[in-house]
Amino acid sequence: MKIPLFQVDVFADRLFGGNPAAVCPLEQWLPDATLQAIGAENNLPETAFFVREAHADSDFHLRWFTPTVEVDLCGHATLASGWVLLERLGWTAPRVRFRTRSGVLSVERSGEALWLDLPSRPPAPLASPPVGLMRGLRTMPLHWLVAGTNYFAVYGSEAEITALAPDFAALATLVGKGVVVTAPASRAGIDFVSRFFAPGIGIPEDPATGAAHCLLVPYWAARLGRARLEAVQLSARVGRLQCELAGERVRLSGPVAPYLRGEIELP
Repeated sequence: MKIPLFQVDVFADRLFGGNPAAVCPLEQWLPDATLQAIGAENNLPETAFFVREAHADSDFHLRWFTPTVEVDLCGHATLASGWVLLERLGWTAPRVRFRTRSGVLSVERSGEALWLDLPSRPPAPLASPPVGLMRGLRTMPLHWLVAGTNYFAVYGSEAEITALAPDFAALATLVGKGVVVTAPASRAGIDFVSRFFAPGIGIPEDPATGAAHCLLVPYWAARLGRARLEAVQLSARVGRLQCELAGERVRLSGPVAPYLRGEIELP
């Protein structure tokens, strides 16, 4: 059996920037153990798999796997999947809709840009952060918050975000949890910066995290009083995102750089 494989860099203003994702279009679903094994073999932050379906509200069923687990939401691999369909596989409609564990998500063409539609998940105050979180970040933030499976720490400056050197072993005790850290940007034209850590799901630091912006965008839109925002994720690869809060949805856009196209051979 041969499975098509596309690998692209998402939210990247250059090749080898942003967040790499593998995308595997399937004719039908393979066993979950095989999907997870492919995710582990690819060893990228996410491998996305999709199967065509003809539902009233969706065009494809989409799933995402890290090297160790299946996840409930992944933004950059969803944008990657939309890019593959719209730019490489001849999808002719301006929008492609995916049924996922987090509801129906879409990727839509607007001029030269592709926009990803995700749910908004505003963070709420966290009264008692777990010990693993405090030990893992090592530096106390101004505020602790939480939303769903993600902890959220607000710092005072971009320099503090850059300087963070987490204890990943401590953060890994937060099984199934991610950690978003953020601060106002100091550079011109950028509203906020962030980083994202999730060793508990096999990703010590994610380079450019669409799902984290489900929290970041409503937080910064409320704080800055604006729905349109520019963001940078301060990983070694650097992620750049245009953001918009649209009611209860978050819209994200950023460049996609193709890296490879090939085939996976299964026995």
